[in-house]
Amino acid sequence: MAEQEKAPRRLPRKVGVREFRGNFAGFMRQVRDGSSFAITSRDEVIAIVHPPQSKSRRQPGTLRGQIEMAPDFDVLPPELLASLEGVEE
Repeated sequence: MAEQEKAPRRLPRKVGVREFRGNFAGFMRQVRDGSSFAITSRDEVIAIVHPPQSKSRRQPGTLRGQIEMAPDFDVLPPELLASLEGVEE
């Protein structure tokens, strides 16, 4: 709950589709800087443009000790080995 209080959600600014199309590059710079826009056509929201969610970085070693490999993981069955070697039974 504390995280929700830290970052209050702002409503995206409404922008008409013609204005958005006319200044696309400018709006994209604003999106890169964190702004969001609700694109409208005839006062109806048809799209929401917002920056991508930040990706959390993978922490190496977080699954250490939780993954097990079968003891025969790298052993091929004799039939499969024979077929790979081209030996007919």
